[in-house]
Amino acid sequence: MSEGASYAAAGVDIEAGDRAVELMKEWVAKATRPEVVGGLGGFAGLFDATALTSYRRPLLATSTDGIGTKVAIAQKLGKHDTIGFDLVGMVVDDLVVCGAEPLFMTDYICTGKVVPETIAQIVKGIAEACVEAGTALVGGETAEHPGLLEPDEYDVAGAATGVVEADELLGAERVRAGDVVLAMASSGLHSNGYSLVRHVFFNRAKWTLDRVVPELGTTLGEVLLTPTRVYAKHCLELIQELNGADEKPLHAMSHITGGGFAANLARVIPDELSVRIDRSTWTPAPIFGLVGLLGDVALPELEKTLNMGAGMVAVLDPASADAAIQALAARDIPAWVCGEVTANAGGTVALEGAYAK
Repeated sequence: MSEGASYAAAGVDIEAGDRAVELMKEWVAKATRPEVVGGLGGFAGLFDATALTSYRRPLLATSTDGIGTKVAIAQKLGKHDTIGFDLVGMVVDDLVVCGAEPLFMTDYICTGKVVPETIAQIVKGIAEACVEAGTALVGGETAEHPGLLEPDEYDVAGAATGVVEADELLGAERVRAGDVVLAMASSGLHSNGYSLVRHVFFNRAKWTLDRVVPELGTTLGEVLLTPTRVYAKHCLELIQELNGADEKPLHAMSHITGGGFAANLARVIPDELSVRIDRSTWTPAPIFGLVGLLGDVALPELEKTLNMGAGMVAVLDPASADAAIQALAARDIPAWVCGEVTANAGGTVALEGAYAK
């Protein structure tokens, strides 16, 4: 008589999932806040919202995102403990641009086969990035999808919730003609455009991840896996420093992700104004030029796909620009004035000139 069907025979190992939870508990415990209630393992993460009663009019902000095809690089290299920064950065830095403090986050990992040590390494990175962002990791889900994903394949997504006082909300309605645009340096490619990047390096150039590239000073794989810079906590502190008094010189922020510099900055520019950006104010890291050179990618295509070295942007009164640059430098984030808001109608962002060599 044949043996009956089972979940394990179908490719789902519940015991492996339980072991993954045990291995990740150490890291999740580090990514907490005083408001977190209970621990890992419940059906829902709990967060004490009592603190919100001190707000005059609290607005909850929420964001969700994934890592994209950058996970393919982590899988090829067998290094899984850094992509958590890509996930957290993509999510919490979308919250901070409106002035919201990210309170808590949850993650979702799906894989063809649960390897507890791999899952724990992914969560380790997520937890460490949450600590850096000042947000709590209150729960998540690991799902095994045999037949849908290969055993060594996985994908990661997450969502976060934040809060901002209604009258402190940043956005296009605060932007004025004469404001300057302050760019904050990215750590590299971050987590956008990897479908193009992978196509250029692997399909066109036929490069391998272990190739040492003189222009990069290290291997291609190391540069492609450079974690996303997480700006949230630093930007919140900048907002508090500049906008803490009656005057609010910091007017808007933009997270430079998919769509590039111009498209993302345009999202916080009112229709009656426009922005002029001077490319000569910065030099993109060599990885950006290599993508363009090896792939014969036109500059407009590069700029609408990659961050080109600026991962976050602030729009503020010019009188506060120096203070903002100094405050960010103290947090090891290089920043520079790269453009200005003009009285020309259209809500457009134009990049002019050539990048500095």
